[in-house]
Amino acid sequence: MIVTTADLFKSAYGKFAVGAYNINNMEQALGLFKGHIEAQAPFIIQISKGARKYAGVKMLEAIIRACDEEFPEAIYAVHLDHGDEKTCYECIDSGFYSSVMIDASHEPFDENVAITRRVVERAHAKGLSVESEMGMLGGVEEHVSVDEKHAMLTDPDEAKAFVEQSGCDSLAVAIGTSHGAYKFSGNQSLHFDRIAEIQKRLPGFPLVMHGSSSVPKDEVARINLCGGQLDPSARGVDASEFAKAVPLGVTKVNIDTDGRLVWTRVHREHFQNYPANFDFRKPGEGYIKAYADFIVEKSKALLSAGTLPQVQSALTLASAA
Repeated sequence: MIVTTADLFKSAYGKFAVGAYNINNMEQALGLFKGHIEAQAPFIIQISKGARKYAGVKMLEAIIRACDEEFPEAIYAVHLDHGDEKTCYECIDSGFYSSVMIDASHEPFDENVAITRRVVERAHAKGLSVESEMGMLGGVEEHVSVDEKHAMLTDPDEAKAFVEQSGCDSLAVAIGTSHGAYKFSGNQSLHFDRIAEIQKRLPGFPLVMHGSSSVPKDEVARINLCGGQLDPSARGVDASEFAKAVPLGVTKVNIDTDGRLVWTRVHREHFQNYPANFDFRKPGEGYIKAYADFIVEKSKALLSAGTLPQVQSALTLASAA
């Protein structure tokens, strides 16, 4: 069941974080739904500009609709990830999305506010929520590329002013994560002090963590054993830190790179172990199972596992009111 992102955030705030996962094909979608049904957790499907170009808008929507019929107990929202203004309007007008993200974080403060404000007015008229971004995450993910020297943490005072002036419904904050597989070095970690300061200025307001894949070392090692050439020092967000961020207002956590690592590991191992195989369905089946297992573990770390019944109850009460 597709629901509004706002409804998911109402149930989640301060209790758990909703996992937001990008999809590009059928196998990812099936693993995503199967994993969340097993975990009994709500979730957010994210569609990026790159995915819309790769698979096609109609194909992605058809895959999601098919999964919705096959897994009627699933509760989830559909979200545009890192959209520009034009793409946001296309998604708002389509009637399919629950929310959109306008990413104008590379613009000066006033221009970011103005762009976000325009998108908010268009989205709110259709009942959709808007996520925006303050600060800039380093790293590379699809069309998003920011040199680390230009990455900057979100300023708490600017975050408060931005939300008040733009009217956005959730805010992606730069708190030490980055896009892609190379997030941290040494003993670096999330800046919990910065999250706490933002929450003080925006109490009860949903904060979003981008670039939150964990980049498991065993996945990287297994890929490299099968001919991969990933940097073994690649390091992501320690999944145990998600629970620490939840009481500080982090309500949505974006995870994309990890799903790609699982896909790569499953396919490399399959074709190394079965070099004569040319049936792509075999590794596809393996990936669906592996990705579902991965989703279950992420849901536990996000504290969302087992919350589906209470989310359903909240939605039922809200609709009856």
